[in-house]
Amino acid sequence: MTVVVGYLPTPEGREALATAVDEAIARAVELVVVMSDKGGVPPADVLSERAEDVARITAPLAAAGVAHRVVTGTGEVAEDLVSTAEGAQAELIVIGLRRRSPVGKLILGSNAQRILLDAPCPVLAVKPERS
Repeated sequence: MTVVVGYLPTPEGREALATAVDEAIARAVELVVVMSDKGGVPPADVLSERAEDVARITAPLAAAGVAHRVVTGTGEVAEDLVSTAEGAQAELIVIGLRRRSPVGKLILGSNAQRILLDAPCPVLAVKPERS
């Protein structure tokens, strides 16, 4: 069993990762971090940034003794998270949500909606605290 988290280097992604780490520790399970790309072969500078992101997030996990692995997605965020959760027999998916405009509040983000509807397990949606 695992906890799967969608990660981007944004406040929402960092909050999702922090929450997922807490959940993985509490449940004593592996943490699978899914980093989705925009699709295609990324340029060298993006590959370099991704390597830095992976190192930045995995070093504290290793230091804390959290069993983890990083999976690079295809760019289809919802599909990447759902298929990873299915393959890993996840017991929880954690996603970050961003604040929406008044009009945007009428509609939940399409990726979040797809994850909530298609997930094979419970989904925990978190948002960063207001600053």
